[in-house]
Amino acid sequence: MRYGDTVAVDGLSLEVARGSVTAVLGPNGAGKTTTLETCEGYRRPQRGTVRVLGLDPTAQRRDLLPRIGVMLQDGGAWSGVRAVEMLEHVASLHAHPLPVPLLVERLGLGSCGRTPYRRLSGGQQQRLGLAMAVVGRPELVFVDEPTAGMDPQARRDTWDLLEEMRADGVTIVLTTHYMDEAERLADTVHVIDHGRLIATGSPFELTRGTGHSTIRLVVTEPFPPDAPASLQLALGVDTVVRAINAHSLLISGPADASTLATVSAWCEQHGVLPESLALGQRTLEDVFLQITGRELAT
Repeated sequence: MRYGDTVAVDGLSLEVARGSVTAVLGPNGAGKTTTLETCEGYRRPQRGTVRVLGLDPTAQRRDLLPRIGVMLQDGGAWSGVRAVEMLEHVASLHAHPLPVPLLVERLGLGSCGRTPYRRLSGGQQQRLGLAMAVVGRPELVFVDEPTAGMDPQARRDTWDLLEEMRADGVTIVLTTHYMDEAERLADTVHVIDHGRLIATGSPFELTRGTGHSTIRLVVTEPFPPDAPASLQLALGVDTVVRAINAHSLLISGPADASTLATVSAWCEQHGVLPESLALGQRTLEDVFLQITGRELAT
């Protein structure tokens, strides 16, 4: 998929297993939205083929739409409609919808059910958007940033609902900027950047499959500009050093006593005063930063 001279999706090839939760992650501008909109039938690929539940999402759109649910990151409801009225309307479009009161209770919409959509908070709009996406009992649901703006309890309720749907055989494709969300929910993670697939695996495979750990080095004063390359040279080729920000470095690789001693010696040699030195297993965020070189900013 191209937009003028910009290649948004560049020979991307991936699969989503039925009955699984698959997270599609990538920095802003990586091609996630274009990819999912193509799968949802909103865009026709300029090259290549797409099949969703065995159907062409554009040529066979009428057959596909009753079988999928789509949760948009923004919008999807009329400005002045009340929350429960909107959900009831969407439910009426389906042959066998879920009970609206059940979704209202599960997603905490009771307190804002009579509030116009435009007056809902961001988290309330997200909860309504999720309810609208699943009320038709879809076989496959696309959820875009499902917990953006939600409080911690609402996030957990949403996670529980998505996990119950997976247990019932529903396939879920998830995009999120919350790495803990992807790590908890996803069976498979696809990381894309510049329109290409750059990593695939389960959260366990991506974070612990290599046996490597991480060290987060935080300092009181900003690092010198050449700090990542200098520390990388000191540690050797089995270790990767990346700057998280001006005061933090992420060191990925064999994290043993020798590595810690080298880091400490490097700090002393370069007059760097550590504020903290944290050792632990790699998280999905660590992996994402390592393979893309960028943070997953919201």
